[in-house]
Amino acid sequence: MASCGAEDRLAPVTTDRTPALERLGRLLAPAGGGVYLFSTGKAAQRAVQRRIYRLSDDADDGAIEAAHRRVLAAAGGARVVVLGVPTDTGAGFVRGANQAPLEIRRHLVERGPDLLGRPEAADVGDVRVVPHLLADDMLAEPQIRACRAALYEDGDVALPVSPLDMASRALSDLAEIAPKAVPIVIGGDHSVGWPAFAAAFARAERQGMRLGLLHFDAHTDLLPHRLGVRICFATWAYHANELLGRDGRLVQVGIRASGRDRGHWEASLGVRQIWAEEARRRPVDDVVAEIVERFERLGVDAVYVSNDIDGTDPAFAAATGTPEPGGLSPEQVRGITRGVLARFPLWGADLVEVAPPLAHEVPGEPERTLATAAAYLADYVDAVVAG
Repeated sequence: MASCGAEDRLAPVTTDRTPALERLGRLLAPAGGGVYLFSTGKAAQRAVQRRIYRLSDDADDGAIEAAHRRVLAAAGGARVVVLGVPTDTGAGFVRGANQAPLEIRRHLVERGPDLLGRPEAADVGDVRVVPHLLADDMLAEPQIRACRAALYEDGDVALPVSPLDMASRALSDLAEIAPKAVPIVIGGDHSVGWPAFAAAFARAERQGMRLGLLHFDAHTDLLPHRLGVRICFATWAYHANELLGRDGRLVQVGIRASGRDRGHWEASLGVRQIWAEEARRRPVDDVVAEIVERFERLGVDAVYVSNDIDGTDPAFAAATGTPEPGGLSPEQVRGITRGVLARFPLWGADLVEVAPPLAHEVPGEPERTLATAAAYLADYVDAVVAG
C-alpha cells in the first residue's frame, strides 16, 4: 500500500491480465531471498534457503526457485500464508530489521517450532526489496521506470517497485489464490504493518465484518506523518486507526515511550492504551477480559494482531532498533494474544522490528530475540489452525 493512506487504494485494482499466481512469481523471491545479494552473504543466504525448502546441500538457485514455485502453486489450500517483507527503510533509529525474515526462518528450521513445515501453512516467500525504496508515491516516474526495468524483465508498468506497494499487491493476489488463508507478515520495520493491516481491513469490509486491531508496542506509532512521510514506522497505526474511524477498535498494549501521555492519545484519537506499567501489574486474564469486552461492545467480528518486538522487554528481546526498558514479558504478550484469539478469529497479523544484526554484545542474543519471535508466530499459526 502506498504511503498516501487514501482509502480508495486499500484494495489494489489489477490493471493487467496476468493471473495472480504468475504475478506473485514475479513479485516474490524464495523465502529468505528478498534482500538482494550478489556475493557477500549470498552463500549463507542460499544455505538457509536449502534448509527451508529441504533441499540437498548442493542445490543451486534454480532448485531453490523451483521449490518456491511449487509452494506458491500449492498455496491455495493453505490456512496460513506467511509473507516476508525485508525492508527497514521505514525505520527511524538503528536498523537491521531487513535481516529478520531470513533469520527468523533460520531459527525455525534449526531450533523450531517447525511452523512453516506444517501442512496448514504456506511460506510464499519474500517481497523483492530494493533497499533504498519505501513506497511508489515517494518516487519520481523516471526512478519507477528504472526500477521496473531492473526488477521485471519486460519493465511491466502494472507492477510496483517499492516494498510497501509490492507487499500490498502480493497480499491482494494471495487473497485471490488462497481466499481462506490468514496472512502473516514478517517484517521488516513497522511500516510494513500498513499494507498488512490495510489488506486485512479491506478483506473484512468486503465480507461485511468489523475488524479490531490489537497492537503490542513500546511506542504509539500514532503520528499523522513524520518529517513529511505519511507511512513509516511512526505513522502506520495512525492511518490504521483512521480506517477504523477512530471508534475505539484500536487497543495498544505495552506503550512506555511517548512524547505525550495516555490521556492525549485516548482523547484525541479514540484509542485504548494499556501502558506497560499497567499491563505488568494487572493479571493477564484481567487485561484479556477488558479487551474482549471492548471489542464485543464495539461489534468486532475478527482481530488483526500487530506485534512490534520492542513491546517485549529487552531482557527477552534486545535485538531490535529501539529497545525500551520496562516492557512486557513473552508470557504476558502470549497470554493476552491467546486470550483475545480464543474469542475472536485471527484475520491477519504481523511481527516486526526484529533486528538480528543488533545486540550481539548481549549474551544470548540475537537467538533469544529470535526464539521470542518464533513463539509469537507459533501463537498466530496455532490460533488459525485451532479455529
